[in-house]
Amino acid sequence: MFVSLQTKEDEEIMADVTAMPSNGQLIVDVEDVSMLKDLKKAISMMRGVKRITMPRRKRLSSYERSLQDLDKGRVYDYDSLDDLIKEIEG
Repeated sequence: MFVSLQTKEDEEIMADVTAMPSNGQLIVDVEDVSMLKDLKKAISMMRGVKRITMPRRKRLSSYERSLQDLDKGRVYDYDSLDDLIKEIEG
């Protein structure tokens, strides 16, 4: 039996369980990513479980993260460096 625990890239949830009896796989999309470790442990204790894999989440480069910030509007505009420093200092 092969079990794959996966989450969506943006960590949004699709509560979906799909069983594929032809190749013995079970794919589980979970709501709370913090549950993955516990789910992996629980499933590994079941009789007949041969292997459990968890795909690694692709790490974005700093450039890719900055493009996401631009797309989502997480950008701040200051007229001068002094204005930025005032904002940082509170």
